[in-house]
Amino acid sequence: MNISSIVVNTAPENTSELIIFIKSQKDICEYHLHDDKGHIIVTIEGAGVEEEVAKMQAIQKFPLVISAEMVFAYSADELEQNREVLDVNKLLPEWLNDPNAKVSDITYHGDLKGRF
Repeated sequence: MNISSIVVNTAPENTSELIIFIKSQKDICEYHLHDDKGHIIVTIEGAGVEEEVAKMQAIQKFPLVISAEMVFAYSADELEQNREVLDVNKLLPEWLNDPNAKVSDITYHGDLKGRF
């Protein structure tokens, strides 16, 4: 299951009308909040990225929408798959899971000079 937040932008004078429309589109998105500048926050859910992209494109086609862009995405399945890979390959040092670990114990061995 994927969950993503979308910032929908409209003209400030159209915010109330667009919110009413968004709230009627429960199969596509869920309304959360807005401001007086025409920014509206909604979330979408999908079984995968393809479904989320389709829902975001549907939102972009809503009447009165100037733009709609994904700003945050969470994938429970992807997290678990990567967690398994990291655990199996022992890519994470054990101390990262130690609740008593201190930031001062971290030693950085890299070199960022000249890389930017």
